[in-house]
Amino acid sequence: MTFSDAAATPSAPDSALAPPVAKTVPVERTHHGDTFVDNYEWLREKENPEVVAHLNAEQAYTDAVTAGQEQLRQDIFSEIKSRTQETDLSVPSRKDGWWYYARMVEGQAYGIQCRVAAGSDGTLADWTPPLVEPGVDVPGEQILLDGNVEAEGQPFFALGGAAVTRDGKLYAYAVDNAGDELFTVRIKDLSTGELLPDIIENAFYGVTFSPDGTTLFYMVADDSWRPYQVKTHVLGTPVDTDEVLYQEDDVAMWTGFGLSADRRHLMISIGCSEFSETRLLDFAAPEKGLQLLIPRSAGILYDAEPFLLDGVEKVLLTHDRDAVNSMISLVDAAEFSKPVAEQQWATVVPHDDSVRVNGATVTATHMVVSLRKDTIERIQVTVLEGLGTAGQGAAVEPVFDEELYTAAMGGSEFESPVIRLVYSSDFTPPRVYDYVLPVGDDGGELLLRKETPVLGGYRSEDYIAEREWATAADGTQVPLSVLRRADLPRDGANAGVVYGYGSYEVSMDPGFGVPRLSLLDRGVVFVIAHVRGGGEMGRHWYEEGKKLTKKNTFSDFVAATDWLAQSGWVDPARIAAMGGSAGGLLMGAVANLAPEKYAAVVAQVPFVDALTTILDPELPLSALEWEEWGNPITDPEVYKYMKEYTPYENVRAVAYPKIAAVTSFNDTRVLYVEPAKWVQELRAKSTGSAPIVMKIEMDGGHGGASGRYEGWKTRAWDYAFLADAIGATKLR
Repeated sequence: MTFSDAAATPSAPDSALAPPVAKTVPVERTHHGDTFVDNYEWLREKENPEVVAHLNAEQAYTDAVTAGQEQLRQDIFSEIKSRTQETDLSVPSRKDGWWYYARMVEGQAYGIQCRVAAGSDGTLADWTPPLVEPGVDVPGEQILLDGNVEAEGQPFFALGGAAVTRDGKLYAYAVDNAGDELFTVRIKDLSTGELLPDIIENAFYGVTFSPDGTTLFYMVADDSWRPYQVKTHVLGTPVDTDEVLYQEDDVAMWTGFGLSADRRHLMISIGCSEFSETRLLDFAAPEKGLQLLIPRSAGILYDAEPFLLDGVEKVLLTHDRDAVNSMISLVDAAEFSKPVAEQQWATVVPHDDSVRVNGATVTATHMVVSLRKDTIERIQVTVLEGLGTAGQGAAVEPVFDEELYTAAMGGSEFESPVIRLVYSSDFTPPRVYDYVLPVGDDGGELLLRKETPVLGGYRSEDYIAEREWATAADGTQVPLSVLRRADLPRDGANAGVVYGYGSYEVSMDPGFGVPRLSLLDRGVVFVIAHVRGGGEMGRHWYEEGKKLTKKNTFSDFVAATDWLAQSGWVDPARIAAMGGSAGGLLMGAVANLAPEKYAAVVAQVPFVDALTTILDPELPLSALEWEEWGNPITDPEVYKYMKEYTPYENVRAVAYPKIAAVTSFNDTRVLYVEPAKWVQELRAKSTGSAPIVMKIEMDGGHGGASGRYEGWKTRAWDYAFLADAIGATKLR
């Protein structure tokens, strides 16, 4: 296929189509002596009928401009659907006396949560999950929740957490029917199938029961959608009498909770990206209240795992005290009553400049560590006997046969002799393993429980994933994951897509994606740019792409684009870019920096008006962003630096490429107003004729519309927009 063949079919907008033009209502925003005139801030008025009408007009314009892509969208959707085994089940996971799993049924959009009773003879076989097969009834199966029934008649459906009492009799679950990430919690009596009268409205993510099953713990967010309260609900009592177990008043701190691995403690975690603190509630002595471990004033970023070792209360700490990449220490619980400087910490996993320690947990017999080395996330296990002493056993790591992969914990019972691992790579569909924990000289054993089936004749050997390196403007080597078909000719005529994120120390790890195959099969070279601000290369990689070094994220992405343009794989005129959320800010920044390098840009739920948002701590999640981007309210240097790169303020009179801003009306993380304003500013200033559109899901949240089929349609829309722009509409 030649480029002329591919380019013959891309749709072009009807020149008579006029995009919606929002009225200009100048609003001055003044900080640190600088005044910015915002013409479109009025679009923030979500309840204003004029705003809603404008957004609907934007969608109508988008539908008209992209009408020629409809067949391509349908084709990509059909390809995703045909490769997916629609009737499928997850591998059962054991909790107490039950095996829990989820079913998906062909034609149904949501999962069905199920369980069957487990054995109790205490042998390894007792921890072997029952064989469940698609479309085959499981004897004794009990349905806990059918998402399809719950979603019936609702514009949106998502679960925000679920929990079962230790005796297996009660099931609590949280449902969002708006996409605003506020949930209604209900409790089901599993012996009768009836719902209890207890109903909790406007909860945030996360629910769990006390060991005796009489109390439910849940989170509440404040008016800016910041989780700040942990509350307790005693079953059978009025919800309006629920007590606040903990409240966090610092608007820049995030709060969450969970159970310790041995389920003896409720752990409340409070923190930001630079320091944290943990408070424990001992279920055996709740009258003692919450016990603080290391105060935030110590400036240490840490995670804690309390457990008993030889009958002594210990805490396993993953921390960055004198360890930028973090390390692991073992501490007697009694030490936390002393000032931090006087505490005795025993090193378990020392600091290593080349290894990022992500976290650690325990089973009854082993410590399990998640770490990142050579960009790859992996798992290591060490026996607890001798932990923190000179006699500590050596760490053992499961061995896999690919160079680029991701291996992560998938959950396990504390008493289990196995841990659940989830493995994936760019072209290996997700695999679920049980790893038999090593004992003595036994190095452990990987037991494959399932590999996600991919239909339609998929063969992993038809594709190649390679590690390449781009040279950034300052000479830094930026890792790239380059994905392509194995039979693609290196003739400089192919199309390319560069994808990136680069914030919050989030890593774009190797992972399989069925939708992406539709681009690759159309001759696209897909590059994932592991830019600074992410976590792929350790903590310093993150530090070099945040606050006053944030511009590295953008220049790294441009360097990745230059690498692709010069690689011999693609035609430089056929490169597109894509990213979402903070990666959407990246899209806006590179569109301003180097618009000529891209034929198209898809910015998904893009954080493109970041400075306006972060300057107003009353807006959702704004104050939480100060530790990532800096605080422009109090720091004029941060304000000046952000003003130089935030996309909305830096739109200029250049020829922008085709741009699609994809958003949702009820998104609480990146408000719809950001892309709505950005699109207006782009159209007003662009000197080119390329269409700039906004696709808005009026019933969706940060992740778009709910349900797997709507999710596939969304991805098909994004990919069709890109493929149309870069002339990659036909299968090779």
